[in-house]
Amino acid sequence: MTYAELQVSSAFSFLRGASRAEELAAAAAALGLSAIGIADRNTVSGVVRAHDAARQAGIRLLPGARLVFRDATPDLLCYPTDRAAWGRLTRLLTAGKSRASHGDGSEIARATNRCLLDYADLLAHGEGQALLAVPPPGLDPAFHQAIERIAADFPTAAIAASRRHRGDDGARLRDLDRMKLPMLATNDVLYHAPERRALQDALTATRLGCRVDEAGLALEPNGERHLKSPAEMARLFRDHPHAIARTQDIVARCHFSLDELTYEYPDEPVPPGTTPDAHLAALTWQGAGERYPGGIADKLRQTLEAELRLIAQLDYARYFLTVHDIVRYARSRGILCQGRGSAANSAVCYCLGVTAVDPQEIDLLFARFISAERQEPPDIDVDFEHERREEVIQYIYQRYGRDRAGIAATVIHYRPKSAIRDIGKAMGLSDDTTALLGQQSRHSGEALWPDDRLIEIGLDPASPTLRRTLALARELVGFPRHLSQHVGGFVLTQGRLDETVPIGRAAMDQRTFIEWDKDDIDTLGIMKVDVLALGMLTCIRKALDLIGIADLADVPGEDPAVYRMLSRGDSIGVFQVESRAQIAMLPRLAPRKFYDLVIEVAIVRPGPIQGDMVHPYLRRRSGQEIVAYPAPAPEHGPADELRQVLGKTLGVPLFQEQAMRLA
Repeated sequence: MTYAELQVSSAFSFLRGASRAEELAAAAAALGLSAIGIADRNTVSGVVRAHDAARQAGIRLLPGARLVFRDATPDLLCYPTDRAAWGRLTRLLTAGKSRASHGDGSEIARATNRCLLDYADLLAHGEGQALLAVPPPGLDPAFHQAIERIAADFPTAAIAASRRHRGDDGARLRDLDRMKLPMLATNDVLYHAPERRALQDALTATRLGCRVDEAGLALEPNGERHLKSPAEMARLFRDHPHAIARTQDIVARCHFSLDELTYEYPDEPVPPGTTPDAHLAALTWQGAGERYPGGIADKLRQTLEAELRLIAQLDYARYFLTVHDIVRYARSRGILCQGRGSAANSAVCYCLGVTAVDPQEIDLLFARFISAERQEPPDIDVDFEHERREEVIQYIYQRYGRDRAGIAATVIHYRPKSAIRDIGKAMGLSDDTTALLGQQSRHSGEALWPDDRLIEIGLDPASPTLRRTLALARELVGFPRHLSQHVGGFVLTQGRLDETVPIGRAAMDQRTFIEWDKDDIDTLGIMKVDVLALGMLTCIRKALDLIGIADLADVPGEDPAVYRMLSRGDSIGVFQVESRAQIAMLPRLAPRKFYDLVIEVAIVRPGPIQGDMVHPYLRRRSGQEIVAYPAPAPEHGPADELRQVLGKTLGVPLFQEQAMRLA
């Protein structure tokens, strides 16, 4: 028997689905399902993760959405059959999200995931969609009338029928099977395995704002809403074998895959009559002439030529032109901006005015920024004065249009503190108890809330309620809680962005953002432009105005007074070195030049150590003798391990680069 489960809610049906996409895909593959269809409520925010998980598990995914309407229309599972239908689905969801206020807390807004859809919207965007009507618990006359209407408008639709494990199941299925639309078997899946039922109950109580023991009939009546094998589904629908077979008809119709979402970068910054590569080269050499009025050194000329060749090879010229266009606009309005991160390794970025670090003064590592081997899109972070960044954002919307530009999303996940807060309330723990447990949430996994720590704070680890609460909270950590907007990562497209991903309204007026976060964008190979706000740049702008300097590149470098100040630990308010860890480190390393400062920052930040770029356990004691210190066992993670090591081993004024830069 071949069966595909086409009614699955993941954790992105916020506070409803109780399993991650990875768990659902792995379980579906292990059970032998032919495919799995994930349809979350009025959103496709989790389909990229589901797509990646299904690919790794070796099972076919049907990406879709569960359309929840504000009129009398029953819920409809919607699966696009081709690329054009996917574009219509995302435009449909965009239309619904444009009507809803981000702060709307009404019952209809919560029920529809802030996406206000009407049946008329489906009529306008329903071409090419495989639709499955979801019956309500009671088959009243209104549902029969709705099926008549749907059958007239969408003859290829079907009814998603599930067993409710009640006494009237047989009569209910026979009634559904006699309607004008054919019946298709599903299990209305909310979690991948039976043991997740308790978490799903807790999530339901959290959504309703009550305790589990107060939720009553709002909870699922049994623990059957998990993925089941084809054989088990065939047994449940033994009187309706055609309902099982019909799942394969839907799978055969829906041949769309997210792999078809080819990304095309916009052409706006390219003047008519030229190519992106030629225009980028012209701007680069023009900028090089302005940066070096005395002439371009041969070494720099070779560097620029090599970078331009690689950019042309990887077809990234339009991305660089877009960033240059945004920076040009900001500077034309007197807005101070500065590129940072790995873009500082690019001589092209320096000549375009994106960065202010002269590549002749440092050893470039351009491969850290762009590499043909990695095949990763470039990521240029540009900071703008925080008081005027909104002007730049609105310029981007105006230049590209709101249907072609949107800020990336940020998925807010449950962390230990928020998980124990919500689960604790749902399980009936007191506010004082959840507050105490929230203070003990610095670990992860099974190390969260160990018994000895519970005893120390006056709690009984043998309490059944407490143990159950902690187990559920550990399961919830890492689940998506809701979507928010990224701090400034813009996605721009040549065609309509809302035909690739839905666009919704943000809490801030005149802001819109897409449903996918930066990891999803990276998975699909979509480039983003980071337009970030930095308060320190506002301070620098005011300081530059006071001393009469217009450009950061004109600030004198390697001023000994600056390094004397830093070596005293006098760095409060100095960007990147103002944390307590940096202030404690500066007097020990006593930087005397810019590259000393680069090393110092890299040591305190965990990223370079985790990437094996520097080594915290090697230091110079005398002459060329290199002393290696054993790494202690981590207590709380990489950052805490690093702090422990540095506290024990940094009794010298300066790290040696030879000891830390490992090939």
